[in-house]
Amino acid sequence: MQRLPLTAPSVRLRLPPPPCGGGSLRRTKPLVSAVAIAATAPLLLGAADPPAWTRPQAPFPIAGPITYVGSGGIAAYLIKTSAGAILIDGTLAENAGMIERNIANAGVRPRDVKLILVTHAHFDHAAGVAALKRATGARVVAGARDVRALETGVPPGETSYGVIRFPPVHVDRGVRDGDKVTLGNVTLTARATPGHTPGCTTWTMQIPAKPRPLDVVFPCSVSVAGNRLIGNRAYPGIVADYRRSIAMLGTLNADIVLPSHPELADVIAKGKRRQAGDTTAFVDPTLFPKIVAKAKVAFDADLAKQAR
Repeated sequence: MQRLPLTAPSVRLRLPPPPCGGGSLRRTKPLVSAVAIAATAPLLLGAADPPAWTRPQAPFPIAGPITYVGSGGIAAYLIKTSAGAILIDGTLAENAGMIERNIANAGVRPRDVKLILVTHAHFDHAAGVAALKRATGARVVAGARDVRALETGVPPGETSYGVIRFPPVHVDRGVRDGDKVTLGNVTLTARATPGHTPGCTTWTMQIPAKPRPLDVVFPCSVSVAGNRLIGNRAYPGIVADYRRSIAMLGTLNADIVLPSHPELADVIAKGKRRQAGDTTAFVDPTLFPKIVAKAKVAFDADLAKQAR
């Protein structure tokens, strides 16, 4: 993975990463002065990606055809269908081999993964997609407004932490709000939720169950996570997009919430309960409204802070 940090003629310090939907994005910044080192060294030195992002995690069943195949700190979800499998997100480039093994350990041959759906074009969710596409031969599907970013490996918009490149990947299909993706007996619906990135896409599906089908939502992040909200020349409509996306997410029904950063919905802990025999461990219709409400409060606070 290449990084394009902000540069300076002296030493760089790695700053603690801002949250990206519960996780974070790496960043580097130039040394300003010796005084800055003295004031911030305990906080800055050694800070890096959370260890959980690359911590191996055995796959575990979630509900219906869905299996968790990501790391301990970044999610990837496998959906088995009658015509092969669908993978949602590829996480970090260094996790691609682990995800491929998890897919096999979940009972799916990598070559039977036919589609890779991408939530958004940031390195912590998209950097592994190129390697996984090569390993599986799958077609990549992503939000139309993120296609250029994915195909160049350059994330969209302007941020406080600079530019973090990732391996580019060809996108076979760009989707817009309401588009459907079907493989075998499973259909997912793309819901455009721009803001975090212009093509940020939330995926929804249903799982057959009694007395009614369960609504599953794979939400794309609506966290600010270092995005420049004021004066973002590369993404001038970012504030309006965030507001529309948060409002739209508030209208979705979600019996099961499966975010890109698992801690947002305690996915790993629920997985342990599921493996212990609790088949309803992931079912909680009250959770998603709370997540959306917290996201709105956090967005408003970030906007007010940047507007000062």
